[in-house]
Amino acid sequence: MSDLIPEVSAVELEHLHADLVRRAARHDLLDVAYRTLDGPLGSLLLAATPLGLVRVAFDVQDHDAVLVDLATRVSPRVLAAPGPLDAVARELDEYFAGTRRVFDVPVDLRLVAGFRRTVVQHLADIGYGRTASYAEMATAAGSPRAVRAVGTACALNPVPVVLPCHRVVRSDGSAGQYAGGAAAKLALLDLEAHAGA
Repeated sequence: MSDLIPEVSAVELEHLHADLVRRAARHDLLDVAYRTLDGPLGSLLLAATPLGLVRVAFDVQDHDAVLVDLATRVSPRVLAAPGPLDAVARELDEYFAGTRRVFDVPVDLRLVAGFRRTVVQHLADIGYGRTASYAEMATAAGSPRAVRAVGTACALNPVPVVLPCHRVVRSDGSAGQYAGGAAAKLALLDLEAHAGA
């Protein structure tokens, strides 16, 4: 049976994939484009819809599971297409190099709703190199007693780094948990502390 299936080279596959990406974009069928970006925190999965960046995921979050979740919650038309994410990748590279303090890319927050969305929207208010406590974020989001809910909102932030949930810390100043792992959170806080000095 395998004799009936012609061999396809890696170059041919790459050309076929590029043609698929072009056709999907031309016919407005590219609902979720994704790519990976290697950096100081390992490989980040970046995904965008036509509205903006919809997901950033760390290695520890299982990129394949994240893609399945996007196919379920956003659209089954998910395709590896790095072009739509070039600006995001460039801004993240600049951030990790210490030359960018604010992200300018559009963000699509369709994966969060209600109080969690309110919290995530307030994350950009925490300035570069600064931190805010979970309690301060609860107050900023309009529910001073919802400290645990703020922690959950940060843990489920679909676009970490770009919307800086790593800047939310415990009231005693300790880092607390992070979707990318404690070491990633400390690395981001350290990067901003040294780049801002």
